[in-house]
Amino acid sequence: MTEKTEFESHLYRTALAQLDRVAGKLQLEPDIHERLRHPRRALIVSIPVRMDDGKTQVFQGYRVHHSTVLGPTKGGLRYDLEVNLGEVTALAMLMSWKCALVGLPYGGAKGGVTCNPRAMSAREREHLTRRYTTEIMLLIGPDLDIPAPDLGTDEQTMAWMMDTYSMTQGKSVPGVVTGKPLIVGGSAGRREATGRGIVYALYQATRVLGQQLRDQKVVVQGFGNVGGVAARLLWREGCVVTGVSDVKGGIWNAKGLDIRQLEAHVAATGGVGGFPDTEPISNTQILEQPCDILIPAAIGSQLREDNADRIKATIVAEGANGPTTPEADVILRDRGVTVIPDILANAGGVIVSYFEWVQGLQYYFWRESEITSRLQEVMTRAFNRVWALATKEGVDLRTAALMEGIRRVAEGYKVRGLYP
Repeated sequence: MTEKTEFESHLYRTALAQLDRVAGKLQLEPDIHERLRHPRRALIVSIPVRMDDGKTQVFQGYRVHHSTVLGPTKGGLRYDLEVNLGEVTALAMLMSWKCALVGLPYGGAKGGVTCNPRAMSAREREHLTRRYTTEIMLLIGPDLDIPAPDLGTDEQTMAWMMDTYSMTQGKSVPGVVTGKPLIVGGSAGRREATGRGIVYALYQATRVLGQQLRDQKVVVQGFGNVGGVAARLLWREGCVVTGVSDVKGGIWNAKGLDIRQLEAHVAATGGVGGFPDTEPISNTQILEQPCDILIPAAIGSQLREDNADRIKATIVAEGANGPTTPEADVILRDRGVTVIPDILANAGGVIVSYFEWVQGLQYYFWRESEITSRLQEVMTRAFNRVWALATKEGVDLRTAALMEGIRRVAEGYKVRGLYP
């Protein structure tokens, strides 16, 4: 089997390698294996935006559907300078496995625009979002493809997308995106969902390892929507959060950080740097600090072959997508480190996005206590399935999670057959 060069990227090669390895373990039929290696469809669009200085700048955007065999596609939208077709295609593939793993009736999708949102004004980001939405409108819809926030996008981005789509339909269509503000059909608990899901996965991991979550020392790379929430919830559970970082760098205090005061500091200053009674530390160094639990919740490929042997955590919970390279996976596994893979650990976001979508279709919204209870139930069930499969097959959690997710998608293809 050969790779399609138009999708060439490190992340896509990694995703293909994972699929090929697991396909052998599952003894997938060759024709189904081949179908899984390719996205259902991929759209590349040009996005002209009139910038605040009056000049027009053209950005490149993407939307990829990997699989539609289990239902409409679901996946985030990211704004970042590193966005390319290969990365978006790989992330769409991983979304297929993630949705199937946790039992959602979705296929995987992903979107992105190659840009630096931090260098753009709110007006420029709005124009970019509305034009991008218009360009990909033939691929999205509440029963076709439902975008959500991701790297560089947020609730406001989703509100602009929903409004743009709704204006073309002549009516409000809240189900076209998830991760929206509450006032326009968002779900209680959506903002905290990914971080909360990580905590639920860690509950189960410490339990099966014969430990307690309380008093565990935790380091978080990426004190944002995912890592920041996870850090706060773990701190409330009695964990000692000794180090956190953001895009500008990190801070460290071996005795622990007061996360409530740190959140106030971040709100006032825009970053974790300069927090009292802490030692400044780089984003690279923070990964190697002594701790029980490490949560890489920033960007991909942070745990690599050149630093994996210096990771001191006994549990790694992947808040980001693809933070551990295949080479680092092998090293961590050989050292006895338990890695809770991204398609399991950070699935809380898409689970509550599913809840939001269902609520939007019904125009009936649930209490936050119902959201968190159902999230915990789904995460616990998925973790226990993965742990049982890993134990039965003698494989690590990533392999087991991929086996479960890929098996379910492959079964969908097998049952539905090939048209025409």
